[in-house]
Amino acid sequence: MNNLEFTAIIGIASILAGLLGALTGLGGAVVVVPFLTLGLGVDIRYAIGAALVSVIATSSGAAIAYVREGYSNIRVGMFLEVATTFGAVTGALIAAKIPTRAIAIIFGVILLVSTYLSNQPHHLQAVDLPIDPLATRLKMDGSYPTPSGERSYHVQHIPGGFAVMLIAGTLSGLLGVGSGALKVLAMDRVMQLPFKVSTTTSNFMIGVTAAASAGIYFSRGYIDPGLCLPVLLGVLVGAWCGAKVLVRAKVPALRIIFSIALVVIGIQMIYNGITGGI
Repeated sequence: MNNLEFTAIIGIASILAGLLGALTGLGGAVVVVPFLTLGLGVDIRYAIGAALVSVIATSSGAAIAYVREGYSNIRVGMFLEVATTFGAVTGALIAAKIPTRAIAIIFGVILLVSTYLSNQPHHLQAVDLPIDPLATRLKMDGSYPTPSGERSYHVQHIPGGFAVMLIAGTLSGLLGVGSGALKVLAMDRVMQLPFKVSTTTSNFMIGVTAAASAGIYFSRGYIDPGLCLPVLLGVLVGAWCGAKVLVRAKVPALRIIFSIALVVIGIQMIYNGITGGI
């Protein structure tokens, strides 16, 4: 296989990964890393480096629209970025020290957990929540647009959300994924933000978190332009197609099918990590 054929295969696979990631809500990186390592035998650290670059690009495009429409809570996002950025740098440093087999096993476990979380029903937003003094002091309470007008909300349990974000950032830096499922869990379930605010603020944060850990991977030589470019373009095209498909397709049925595929990939990553196949 020559370089042109290798690049073409990565590009096509990345389109499918972006499509799959958009339909399941987990992002293309969770598929790109297993494909590059299991399918093409790429070192998992180079695969993670390429995935981080694609995460930055896909997050940045969507985040601009959400911020403009008034869904993202910028103040909450910037505050929690302190935790995720610290975690991301820590995770990237850990990735360089532990064996690739261990990274593969952790990746598989996180993929299974993320798939489970993404298929859970949305948390119903509690109404008339009390005012949290810390949230008030940090000016985190906000509002978001609804069909009936602006709806205000009060942020809760900031220390708990900060702790979960620290874990999410570490996993992002260690595995090259956005950790969106865990970030949404922290804001939706722990901090009691409305679901739309949680998902859009998570999208805003994912790119910043990935950029922090990508710097570590770049300094260690794990960002290969020849690998990153087809992954970046492929995931962007796939994510765009996935957004279009979501409008017309029977989403529940597709999510079940693709979630099963992700479970199989996760088990395969764990198996190869245990048996030394990576």
